Amino acid sequence: MPITANNPKRKSWLEVPADSDFPIQNIPFGVFITKDDVITIGTRIGDYAIDLGALQQLDYFHGIELTDDMFMQDTLNDFISDGKKTWRLVRNRIAEIFDSNNAKLRDNAEHKSIVVCKVEDVEMQLPVLIGDYTDFYSSKEHATNVGTMFRDPNNALLPNWLHIPVGYHGRSSTIVPSGIPVHRPMGQTLPNGESTPVFGPSRSIDFELEMGFITTDANIMGENIPVHEAEDYIFGMVLLNDWSARDIQKWEYVPLGPFLAKNFATSISPWIVTMDALEPFRTKGPKQDPNPLPYLQQKGKHAFDINLEVAIEPENTEATVVSNSNFKYMYWSMSQQLAHHTSNGCRVNSGDMMGSGTISGPTANSFGSMLELTWNGKNPIVMKDGSERKFINDNDTVIMKGFCKNNEVRIGFGEVSSKLLPPFVRK
Repeated sequence: MPITANNPKRKSWLEVPADSDFPIQNIPFGVFITKDDVITIGTRIGDYAIDLGALQQLDYFHGIELTDDMFMQDTLNDFISDGKKTWRLVRNRIAEIFDSNNAKLRDNAEHKSIVVCKVEDVEMQLPVLIGDYTDFYSSKEHATNVGTMFRDPNNALLPNWLHIPVGYHGRSSTIVPSGIPVHRPMGQTLPNGESTPVFGPSRSIDFELEMGFITTDANIMGENIPVHEAEDYIFGMVLLNDWSARDIQKWEYVPLGPFLAKNFATSISPWIVTMDALEPFRTKGPKQDPNPLPYLQQKGKHAFDINLEVAIEPENTEATVVSNSNFKYMYWSMSQQLAHHTSNGCRVNSGDMMGSGTISGPTANSFGSMLELTWNGKNPIVMKDGSERKFINDNDTVIMKGFCKNNEVRIGFGEVSSKLLPPFVRK
C-alpha cells in the first residue's frame, strides 16, 4: 500500500509556519485534553491540534475498519494494536482530509469548529499506556567515552558490546510527557575517599539524549522476531530524556546495573512520529565490525537521519545549546534491538517503549550527556548568563529537539522540555 501521506508536494488548507516540525507530511499521533475537558486521540498540523475522535464521530474515516471508539480513548494502545495496514490507511486519510484541494472539511464551518483547535488550547498527555520499558546502550561513541572515563581507555568497550545490543529493563511508572517537572532524587552515594555511603540528594543529575520507539503487539511468549521483520512492529518514535543520577549510579551499578539512578524519571515528547513519516530519511548506519551473528545481520538502510539538539535553560534566563547530535550515529539499529530483545522469546506488547541509549556523535559538541560534555565535571560549560554547569542545577530546564530535513520536506518531533526541581519535601 503506497504512503500517499508522504507526498512532498501536498499542501494543507491549514496554515503551516515555515520550518514547522508538523507539516501535512508528518501527521504524528498523540493524546490530549481539549479546552472542553474531553480527552481524545489526535494529530497535529502546524500549530493546530486535530481531534481524531471528533473526526471519527463525524464519519470522516468511513470505509476504514475501526472500532466505534478507536479515537475516543485515553491512550493509543488499541490503535497501535491494529497494525501497520490500519496506521497507514488512517494517516493517508488524514492527509486527504486536510489537503488544500479537499473542500469537505475545509468548507464545513460547523465540523471544522469541532475538529480543529489551537495547540495552545490543549493539554498533551502521555500518548500510550507503557507496559514495559527497555533502555539500550547502543552508541559506540558514548560507550567508548564512558569506558574511557571509568575503566581502562585501551579497553573502553566491554567484550560483549560489539556483539549484542546491550540493554536493561527500566521502570515505566515514572515515564512522563514533556512539561512535567522532575524532582532531584535522593539516594545512596559514596563520597570520594570514604568507605561508608551516605544518603542524600544526588549532586550529579544528568540528561541523556535519546530517541524512543513504540511497538505494537509483536509476538507471543517464546516466539522471536526476525531482524528483517522487526520494523513492521515499530509504530513510531519520540524524543527521550533518560534522566540519570551519576553519583548514585556509580555506587549502585555493580553488580546488576542501573537501578535508582535511572528509574526516578524519563521524559518523552508527546507526539509519536510514525515510521511511515520517517521513511524519506532512511540512511545507512555505521559499519559493524565484527560482523554480527546471523540473527542480527541486515542489509540496506536501517538508520534514520534525525538532527538532535539539547539546550539548558537556567531559571529566568536564556537557554544555551550544549549538544548537537544525530540519531544516525547509533551503532545498533532499532531492528537489531528488537530482534535481539525477542531472540529469547521475550514477549513485546502494544505500547511498549524502547530507549535507544544515549546518542553521542564523533565530536565533543555532539556528546549526548553532561557526563561526556564536561568530562565528568572537569570541563564546565558556561551558560549565556555567565554561570557554569558541570551537571544540571535545580530549576534548570532541559530542552531536547529533533527534526529531519531533505530538499523537499522537514519533519520534526517538537520538543521534550523538563524542569529539574529540588528534592521532594513531604509536608
